[in-house]
Amino acid sequence: MDRATYDRMAEIDQTHWWFVARRRIIAALIDRHRPKAGPMRILEVGAGTGSNLALLQRYGMVDAIEPDDGARHFAEQRSGLTIKGGYLPHVPLDDGAYDLIVLLDVLEHIPGDIEALAYLRTKLAPGGRILVTVPGAPWMWSSHDVAHHHQRRYTGAQLRGVFGEAGLRPRYMSHFNSVLFPLIAAVRALGKLTGKEGGDDAMPSAPVNRALTALFGAERHWVASLPVPFGVSIAIVGEPKG
Repeated sequence: MDRATYDRMAEIDQTHWWFVARRRIIAALIDRHRPKAGPMRILEVGAGTGSNLALLQRYGMVDAIEPDDGARHFAEQRSGLTIKGGYLPHVPLDDGAYDLIVLLDVLEHIPGDIEALAYLRTKLAPGGRILVTVPGAPWMWSSHDVAHHHQRRYTGAQLRGVFGEAGLRPRYMSHFNSVLFPLIAAVRALGKLTGKEGGDDAMPSAPVNRALTALFGAERHWVASLPVPFGVSIAIVGEPKG
């Protein structure tokens, strides 16, 4: 992503409704689908500005990868961790080391998504799992995707197929950001019709931000156990085949 995009993320990722509510949903997914009780060894691929690291550290020891130098430096200052640079599959990692590997809105940035997941599969400990979130609904492609250097948005079938080709068996999949889906879809469609697509990273007023946080965040109560067939994003949990 561009430097300005990372800088904007660093400014808003602790308070913006999307980041705050998504962390609540990620926590629910981990709580429900973690591979084992007790502390885990966790790898976050694409840590960005480090907004998820404090959450992940609640579950055990965390390693992280972030290729952007500026974002990596900010994340290191924020978390106290030493974060690896580089791009998959060219980042040296120990085989069989991780109980949980997470890619949180990262896979869509990687040109070789199957190759990256196949590489990460070899880094899972016995019984380990991979948790991935991605943008869904390819028809919603917009200037936001372009600005964030997305390679693609996924359908559920496409995401399952990528996991399968990477040697992973999907255990659970659900769409999320479903409560706000009609509103977001309408805004995206209107933007395409008028040619005035707005930035999704704009910080709304405090009352609106609180309301959107509550609406989106409420999905944590069901998204990890009741698969939802539609939404702006998709979450999938997988494990090595066999």
